[in-house]
Amino acid sequence: MRTKQALRSSGALSLKTPLSGAGFMTPAQRRYLARGLKQPGGKLPLFDEHGQEISPRTIEACVAHGWAKAWSRNPVKPGWLVCRLTDQGYRALGKNPPRHSLDG
Repeated sequence: MRTKQALRSSGALSLKTPLSGAGFMTPAQRRYLARGLKQPGGKLPLFDEHGQEISPRTIEACVAHGWAKAWSRNPVKPGWLVCRLTDQGYRALGKNPPRHSLDG
């Protein structure tokens, strides 16, 4: 297993993106949020590209940073939080929010 220092020096942790006053975006958070860029309304997935459930910690951290916003609750699975990208989330990924943004 490689140490954090080894990962940093190899560039594997270089995806951490400093954000003004909002902390850092981890690679897992970036992957999760980036999937919303291709979805209508910025809808974020419940499962990753391999069919595994997105970690609730990842989702909650993105909501806490303001990058994602709760959109709806799943009546069949009430513990699953369906979210969408916020304008701040689009900007954190280096994209402009859509003109029809639901944030404003």
